[in-house]
Amino acid sequence: MAAAMPFDLSGRTALVTGANKGIGQAIALALAAAGADIVAAGRSAAQETGDRVRKAGRQFLDVSADLSGTSQVSRVAKEALALSGRIDILVNNAGTIRRAEAADYSREDWDLVLGTNLSSVFFLTQVIAAPMLERGSGKIINIASMLSFQGGARVAAYTASKSAVAGLTRALANEWAGKGLNVNAIAPGYVATDNTQALRDDAQRSREILGRIPQGRWAAPEDMGGAAVFLASSASDYVNGAIIPVDGGWLAR
Repeated sequence: MAAAMPFDLSGRTALVTGANKGIGQAIALALAAAGADIVAAGRSAAQETGDRVRKAGRQFLDVSADLSGTSQVSRVAKEALALSGRIDILVNNAGTIRRAEAADYSREDWDLVLGTNLSSVFFLTQVIAAPMLERGSGKIINIASMLSFQGGARVAAYTASKSAVAGLTRALANEWAGKGLNVNAIAPGYVATDNTQALRDDAQRSREILGRIPQGRWAAPEDMGGAAVFLASSASDYVNGAIIPVDGGWLAR
């Protein structure tokens, strides 16, 4: 029988990485508006996010962590449990991008992007999923990209990492769907964030991008909130291994 209020997240706690601004902040606020308490984890303090979550009547905890690698994931998981004793929803949003010609791409930038966008995602998911698997329930939401579907240019490490996130999402769904977990991903289109500032500053490239988006505008971070609430809620209980584009129609072109 379907839940009477399938999008209600009351009584649940969500851990959102990179929730200090942009897509992560927008998702954290959307989950809070739906009733979830929020743990934010990232290198930058999420004070504004916390103020807005508390204003919505929900609890908030800010965990300081460098997620450019895997060394701090166990501590993040341990500290996140201090808010309510459990994590019901994990949103792997923290990410980074470095732009350069493939022939000139540095090992340092490659390791940073893959460490942040892929390695820390897997190992944080692994440790957060352990108690989810024990109790037989949990929602894991990865943040993929349009470059999970396409090649892009001058972003070899980012494309590799986001293609891998899509594959990882499917692989974990295959292993964990039968154990009560839902593992899915949101693939944002071109969103007005710090990561796309260089594209938006390039007048010609920005025109080209807008010309391909049927809705005719860059996404706002808030456009990702509805998909996140859906994937975090009981409304998506039979959705697993999906990569959901929120792209204004970009992939339809």
